[in-house]
Amino acid sequence: MKTFFTILGASVAFFLTVAMFGTSGWDRPPLVTQQNGFRGTAMAQIHTRDGVAEKKDANLAPAPADPAEPGEELAGTTYENVQVLKNVSVNEFNRLMASMTEWVSPEQGCTYCHNTENMADDGLYQKKVARRMLQMTQHINAAWKENHVGGTGVTCYTCHRGQPVPANIWFTDPGPNRPGGFIARNNGQNMAAPSVGLASLPYDTLTEYLADKSIDNNAIRVNATTALPTTKGKPIQDAEKTYGLMIHMSEGLGVNCTFCHNTRAISNWSQSTPQRTTAWHGIRMVRDLNGNYLEPLTSTFPPNRLGALGDAPKVNCTTCHNGQSKPLNGAHVVEAYPELATSTEVVSAAPPATAPPEPAPAMPAPAPQ
Repeated sequence: MKTFFTILGASVAFFLTVAMFGTSGWDRPPLVTQQNGFRGTAMAQIHTRDGVAEKKDANLAPAPADPAEPGEELAGTTYENVQVLKNVSVNEFNRLMASMTEWVSPEQGCTYCHNTENMADDGLYQKKVARRMLQMTQHINAAWKENHVGGTGVTCYTCHRGQPVPANIWFTDPGPNRPGGFIARNNGQNMAAPSVGLASLPYDTLTEYLADKSIDNNAIRVNATTALPTTKGKPIQDAEKTYGLMIHMSEGLGVNCTFCHNTRAISNWSQSTPQRTTAWHGIRMVRDLNGNYLEPLTSTFPPNRLGALGDAPKVNCTTCHNGQSKPLNGAHVVEAYPELATSTEVVSAAPPATAPPEPAPAMPAPAPQ
């Protein structure tokens, strides 16, 4: 046995030596560094040049459809059962319907949502869902323009990317099956869930913080703001859930912690970047969309489209961002579709969130290094 281990050790040493000499001339790949904080604070995003190019190519926005011919006839008076785009011209309506087909169901075509023998029929659940998603898109572009999406806006393609079901949706995680009816009290940890970057953090953090309809309730905290505790505070489990959410946001936007935070003082708003304010509103926007648009569709979806616990599919940061700090490379996608920029609902589903506790300071414009 001693001889065996001696030979094994010598073999490993030999191959390691060969690998060392064989790779001694390799260099690290070219890097791209983007400063997003004060100089001297190491607040920068570092990526490989090839990785940036690959991500950019994977997130190209489609070219908008050719402009519609002018026309005075309105879709609401020309077609039956038009509930959202009543005041859009027939030509603009048809242009948007054709674009939605390309954005959501290019392979299935119009039949994915419509009974082509009776276009007014609401028999397909996809049509009911699409109608509500159309209102949700308008709501995002109208109610969240100032605080999160800016002038770039969103279209159906921002999430769907040519697929009937967006690639990045989520359901409430029921946890592992336990034999014998026993439920382990592991606080949802050590499950290597993709939602928390395969870390040992709680696996169902998204339900805790991104499915809250109340928008401004359920504040996200890690530690106290005073040297000694003045209130009961939050348990360590809540800190772990908070870090789980931060990992999800980091993965979803393809950035590290310093994109929003100065890591010498994570909780200090005065030392954070303006992106932290945008992210603060983004969390509340996701809560708004899940609570007021997606979860109410639970009874509309068929069972095979629901999660293990019977909940509706929901959105998170990755659904739109897809690994980029600005979805679709920051393309202004809504400019070509003004009918998606204004909400047609009588009452907005939810008002924009209030301002964060402290405004982030003005930072120098990011400069490539």
